[in-house]
Amino acid sequence: MDNLVSMNPNPVVQYLNKAADQLTKNDLIRFIEDNDIEMINLRYAGWDGRLKTLNFIIGSRNHLENILTAGERVDGSSLFPFIEAGSSDLYVIPRYKTAFVDPFSEIPTLDILCSFFDRYGNALDGAPENILKKAHQSFKDVSGYEFETMGELEYYIISEDDGMFKADDQKGYHESTPYSKWNGFRREAMKLIAESGGMIKYGHSEVGNFTKDGFVYEQNEIEFLPTQVEDAADQLLIAKWIIRTLASQYGVTVTFAPKITVGKAGSGMHVHTRIMKDGKNMMIDKGDLSAIAKTAIAGYMDLAPSLTAFGNMSPTSYFRLVPHQEAPTNICWGDRNRSVLVRVPLGWRAPVDMVSKANPTEKALLIDHSDKQTVEFRSPDGSADIYLLMAGLTVAARHGFEIDNPLELAEKTYVDINIFDEEHKEKQSQLAHLPASCVESADHLEDQKTAYMKYDVFPEGVLDFIAKNLRKHNDKGLIAKIQHDDDKVMELVTKFFHCG
Repeated sequence: MDNLVSMNPNPVVQYLNKAADQLTKNDLIRFIEDNDIEMINLRYAGWDGRLKTLNFIIGSRNHLENILTAGERVDGSSLFPFIEAGSSDLYVIPRYKTAFVDPFSEIPTLDILCSFFDRYGNALDGAPENILKKAHQSFKDVSGYEFETMGELEYYIISEDDGMFKADDQKGYHESTPYSKWNGFRREAMKLIAESGGMIKYGHSEVGNFTKDGFVYEQNEIEFLPTQVEDAADQLLIAKWIIRTLASQYGVTVTFAPKITVGKAGSGMHVHTRIMKDGKNMMIDKGDLSAIAKTAIAGYMDLAPSLTAFGNMSPTSYFRLVPHQEAPTNICWGDRNRSVLVRVPLGWRAPVDMVSKANPTEKALLIDHSDKQTVEFRSPDGSADIYLLMAGLTVAARHGFEIDNPLELAEKTYVDINIFDEEHKEKQSQLAHLPASCVESADHLEDQKTAYMKYDVFPEGVLDFIAKNLRKHNDKGLIAKIQHDDDKVMELVTKFFHCG
């Protein structure tokens, strides 16, 4: 069996002994017939960013062929508010590489993510997954490289307080049982996500934990591995669906909301990015961060004011983007520095030998692990539209290759200090600020929208619609007004508790 699939946890990939991106319609038919699959679910993301479902009971071989070839019609006006009811018929067409066995269905079921097409058979211009596809193609055309991402999915799980083995308040980082109550839930979620095609790096408990009104709030994180940007978005969409559905089965509540109370750790959805060519990571050059990496970073810096329009779509997002919460407030980047917008994490930049030092039985061996190097964009959170956020980041990386003097901009916005320290107050004052509200994000999106519209990636109507929706929150200055009023803060938290 091929090394690429021999340990793949997705039963479809494992059974067919083919990488997911090589799967064909006939492969899926064989899997369905050989494994007595009775049902097909066509899945797709609506404008609210949540997974939608269309169920089919397989009636015959011809019926199955028709589902997999022609997909089905759906009412686009119910899925996308910018589509008029009078011309709303769309097609949803399955993408075979996304197929996975539904982990929750009692009926043997195969789920497949879909793309949207209009009445003429063209990819729907404003569909988020198609916008992301266009963004990646424009990046490849301009730069000659490929763009990969991975997400860090943070969430709180909320359960009744049993009074047993309480972790210290806000000190839950990498805690184990019995102080971490929901390690088992996280492990099961990771297994189901992996079996559904998610490439997981690891999972752990996070800093945030507290007790309030008889309930324990425990923060966890599942982090993914870098992969093609379109696939990374698909995996995050499915993962959020799995975590929520599993929580429902456990009888507990899960939230990806960026902030659920004042003074406690919020939940982000950091996105790591890297640039690839012919399977090689281009982020490192002779042990140092490459000019290519800095060029992309310059693009992030330049479009940072508008990227929050895709990555921070709830008023509570901006209760997280405040000083001293390990969340960024200023537009800058740095090495291993958690106060910055873009962080360059420790990345095995030079060949090292640590394993033989930890394991005397192992032969000393210098291994180059520089392919692990990424740069991390730290402002997004669970309110984001995952496809639009990934598309925005891809556009920003491309933008770095198009602006004048990107390395100069990268140098200008680099910091090697914690800008929140009192002694560095002057340096912080010299840096541009991220938007502090949905309204400000809308302003910046309108100011910078030509970069996103270039090469017909984002339709102008979609950008205008996003800005209009952000303005509806009317939250400019809201933090200062209500941050000391617990009742009003909790009213806002409740309203956006299940965002994204």
